Amino acid sequence: MSVTEVIERVLVKIRPSEEEKKVVNSITRDLIELSREVIEESGLDVTPVPVGSIAKDTFLSGDHDIDLFLAFPLDLSLNELKEEGLKLAKEIGRRLERYEIGYAEHPYVRGYYKGYQVDLVPCYNVKDWREVKTAVDRSILHTKWVLENIDGKNDEVRLLKRFLKGINAYGSEIYIRGFSGYLAEILVIKFGSFLKVLEKADFMLKQKVIDPAGWLKKEPELAMKTVKREIEEDKPIVVIDPVDPRRNVAANLSWERYGLFYFRSAQFLKSPSEDFFFPKKRIGSYREELKRRGTHLVTLIFQPPNLVDDILLPQLERTAKGITRQLELEGFKVLGYDYGKNFIFIEVDRTELPRVEIKRGPLYFSTHGMRFYEKNERVWIEGKDLYSEREREDHIVDVLEKILQSGGFSAGKNVKKVVKESDILVDFVPRSLHEDAYIFLARQKFIIKCYKSNG
Repeated sequence: MSVTEVIERVLVKIRPSEEEKKVVNSITRDLIELSREVIEESGLDVTPVPVGSIAKDTFLSGDHDIDLFLAFPLDLSLNELKEEGLKLAKEIGRRLERYEIGYAEHPYVRGYYKGYQVDLVPCYNVKDWREVKTAVDRSILHTKWVLENIDGKNDEVRLLKRFLKGINAYGSEIYIRGFSGYLAEILVIKFGSFLKVLEKADFMLKQKVIDPAGWLKKEPELAMKTVKREIEEDKPIVVIDPVDPRRNVAANLSWERYGLFYFRSAQFLKSPSEDFFFPKKRIGSYREELKRRGTHLVTLIFQPPNLVDDILLPQLERTAKGITRQLELEGFKVLGYDYGKNFIFIEVDRTELPRVEIKRGPLYFSTHGMRFYEKNERVWIEGKDLYSEREREDHIVDVLEKILQSGGFSAGKNVKKVVKESDILVDFVPRSLHEDAYIFLARQKFIIKCYKSNG
């Protein structure tokens, strides 16, 4: 199948119909009107502003999350914005079917209306990057810039978004670190089409810096400061925000997610297929994968605290890293780890260690040598050096229990307590985690080539 045929077939699935757009726009207008009524009743000087992919008409068919920002005057203090903004958003939320409070840089309200998810986000009513006070303020400027520059390339953006979703490289959340929708829009506007973006995968990585709005000429000092900072932090690419020279739009993009884009782009251009956009799910047996690898899977299962993903998952990532670090210090070789809302997976090379640990010490005639001698119970000399022997826990479950009980591991502050109370499983997971275990062990998240048919 030619690339043109593939694109045409994909567009039929992802392009919203005129009727779908009509419904979405109608519901957006209803929400704006409802918000205006509440704002008027409250006597506030606030403007409801639709932002995001629906406002830009770059949303995919069936993807109907609505972002409605509540833009407050610039003279309001940040504390007042948080307090008044949340109060207003909650009052609007009460008139929807239901709502809950979420937390980003500051609290916002996530409501549900006629089957649609609606985020009500307080922000400042900014007209220029110099007025930006919080991270969310730029969203209004982003929407305006895209609408002014997209020039009919809406479907090209849809293709890139669906491609990125299909290859598991979409989503700028800190626990995903992929391409944001806004980044996809910028790349299409900059390079002209979906295919041209794919063709530029290698070019982007080599050039490193993409400056769609020409900030390096207009604001060279600020823009270069952004570039230097991001390059020093070893980011895959630097895309200077067209509305703010101080920001890299690709700041959250990880090397792994860019790597997926890098390889899958080349593969698609060579052998185009709908599978890149709509991959067939191939889940094998985690037990067979363990047998093939000859390794062991340790699973911590716990009851997670009631936190939104943006807070919960980064804390679990930090905790998983902290525990694996302690296991390595105890002598286990950790081959990888993964985590989810209620579990941490750790792959290790063995489940048991020798009952004794031999430790090489300092020169026996040094000050440190005497301290080493006094500190340890079983000590001997080999040449000039001291050696000691100590008994230790030999099974990984015992070692993990000791690590967890002591609390001597880095962890997210809201999850440490529940993780300390984890159930520990070895080479077995409950049915609900079979798929997650296979995806982890087979490295399906970031796999780019596999000789086996289930790759």
